[in-house]
Amino acid sequence: MATADLDALSGAVAAAYFPHRLRVRALPARKPVLRSVDLGPVRLARIGWGADSAVESDHPSAWAINVPLGGVLEARVRGREVCSLPGQATVCPPDMTTTMSRWSADCTIIGMRIDRDYLKRELPLLAERSPRQMPGQLDLRSGPGQAWFQLVSSVGSLLVANERLAGDPHVARNLGASLTAALAAACFPAEDDPGRLRPRIVTRVMEAMEADPTREWTAAQLAEAAGVGIRRLQQGFREYAGTTPIQALQDIRLERVHRDLVHSESPTVAEAAYRWGFRHLGRFAAAYREKYGVTPSDTLRG
Repeated sequence: MATADLDALSGAVAAAYFPHRLRVRALPARKPVLRSVDLGPVRLARIGWGADSAVESDHPSAWAINVPLGGVLEARVRGREVCSLPGQATVCPPDMTTTMSRWSADCTIIGMRIDRDYLKRELPLLAERSPRQMPGQLDLRSGPGQAWFQLVSSVGSLLVANERLAGDPHVARNLGASLTAALAAACFPAEDDPGRLRPRIVTRVMEAMEADPTREWTAAQLAEAAGVGIRRLQQGFREYAGTTPIQALQDIRLERVHRDLVHSESPTVAEAAYRWGFRHLGRFAAAYREKYGVTPSDTLRG
């Protein structure tokens, strides 16, 4: 590979991923690789120089999460040496020099670039526990780290094979949001369930509804409990719970009625239904039968 070819590749990587300073230490031993997908505030890239190299970047205005698919990636991040092998990821902070002192010839990375301001805004809403400083390295061999990497790999392969999907703004936005949620879970996993990817915007609302299921919740009140707008709340429930907030509230109420009927805590079906916030007995009975496969009266008699 001629010097001009390396310069061209470096320029393409700068445009697709991050500006950088490249130093190649030996003649290329492998064919270089560059593929990228732009999802707005999130970008995915597959990069391999094909030669033993060193790369330095300030990562302006964005984070980089770099996963070696082979070989070794040695970096200095926040004054700390980080060596990532397959199954690990190096997390490079924005607006701070990261020196990848060794990028081996056999190392091709999958990288996720995420805008600094976007992640700062989203992280408190998505992380299961209160986010502090992002880790310098992620373990991708199990749990939420593995789930994030599997999602990144699947999304990248899908979009490379079908470029029209990435060109659809709605698809790109939703895929970027899903990747961000998975990254939040990988960086700040829930202590009680490290494999769960339910964001805090869903958790907060579910906890509020479970604490007071008889309240006549409005969409605005639920959005206020989550700390987001109504549209974002609806999107979060659709993507991560497969339902709507109102349907989730109905399920909570049905579960409370079912419990009362099973344990005979209410003398009549109507009393149990009214106790837990149902005002239309016909609709309640239909929803109960759809959920449990029997009528409320059958449950009370059983």
